[in-house]
Amino acid sequence: MVAGSNGGGNRITSYRDLWVWQEGIRLAKSCHEVTQTFPREELFGLTSQIRRAAASIPANIAEGYGRDSTGDYVHFLRIAQGSLKELETHLILAREIGFATHESTVPVLDCADQLGRAIRKLYRSLQRP
Repeated sequence: MVAGSNGGGNRITSYRDLWVWQEGIRLAKSCHEVTQTFPREELFGLTSQIRRAAASIPANIAEGYGRDSTGDYVHFLRIAQGSLKELETHLILAREIGFATHESTVPVLDCADQLGRAIRKLYRSLQRP
């Protein structure tokens, strides 16, 4: 089974079958929910940055999957990993300045951490000869 796969042992025929993509979508949804309580004046600031970084993760996983080479795929997985770290930073900042609570960010950051490990595992498995 490919690291980051759907876990059911089913054959991967689309990026939508990848666990890392599915979890990326769940993470983006969670981030959208967390940011709904942010001040209205942050709509084009931190709210937008969090939502865009979160959406970038599964988007880059999908784009890399659709490329013609393993090298390109790994490149886009690394971009997804970078977006994940950006997202984590924005969430921590939102908590530090009082836009989000500790309780609302901990599960999202835990999910991000788990997803980051899975993305790393996936791109390392693709780099093996």
